[in-house]
Amino acid sequence: MENKLIYPVILHPEDIGYSVEIPDINNGIWTQGDSMEEALEMAVDAIGSMLIEETNYPTATPLKDIKLENENDIKSIVSIDMDNYRKKVSKTVRKNVSIPEYLIQIGKDNNVNFSEVLTQALEKKFL
Repeated sequence: MENKLIYPVILHPEDIGYSVEIPDINNGIWTQGDSMEEALEMAVDAIGSMLIEETNYPTATPLKDIKLENENDIKSIVSIDMDNYRKKVSKTVRKNVSIPEYLIQIGKDNNVNFSEVLTQALEKKFL
């Protein structure tokens, strides 16, 4: 499954910074930043926050079809890798697992972090 997404955004210059309109997400969401760079980063974060639980993503409007209401507005695009975003903002959840007793002893003898080993194995298997 491809989880790298690209969406158009509209930057609206303000007295300080930019407000950012993201028309394709939830019928339009907004964010802002004090600089253009920060505004675009905030747009990526807003998209990630809104889509983190989704598996079917909204279709992106082609940039050429985005209409500007003000001559000072700026069309741009942002991209987000949802797999990386989920990793970055993921919380840790406690999970009981059953493993053979002899492996527990070997792990303890070798100062193994069982949570780390399981996480790495699951990432290798699924990512």
